[in-house]
Amino acid sequence: MRQGRSTGRGAGPPPFTLWREVSVAYLAPALMAGAGGVATGQQELTIAACTSIAGTSAIVAALVGSWLQRRGPGRSWLTSTPRAIPTVVLALVITALAACVGWFVGGHVPERIIPHHGNWPDRLRLDLPLSAALATTIITWRWRGAQRHHSSTPQGART
Repeated sequence: MRQGRSTGRGAGPPPFTLWREVSVAYLAPALMAGAGGVATGQQELTIAACTSIAGTSAIVAALVGSWLQRRGPGRSWLTSTPRAIPTVVLALVITALAACVGWFVGGHVPERIIPHHGNWPDRLRLDLPLSAALATTIITWRWRGAQRHHSSTPQGART
């Protein structure tokens, strides 16, 4: 009996690979926001696309992804609840932390530490929480999907 493509070993989502997820977390916002900055002629947005927007996204993806890989399987609420619950909870927590960092840096960067800083600290109030929310949501959703897929296949089961 011939097996269809959907029942083969390659079926389902690919395994969660942190370096690949972090790479995409940097490249996707850098390309999208950078293209928007170029298209609208906003040089500040083009620069922020590769620094505060994509950089925040990559850092958050690396931190959240590594935490999920190390500690996630031991936390039953991450793997036993519906996929949307851990995604929303982690996104809200990380977004709140990023908003606090953005608020602190945006309002407390003294002129003598970074002279002539322009208005990039003000951008951080929006860039950090927005990038953190998107990165956390995507990483958690993809990690959880990979966990569900791998945990639903019994060890030693034939496909």
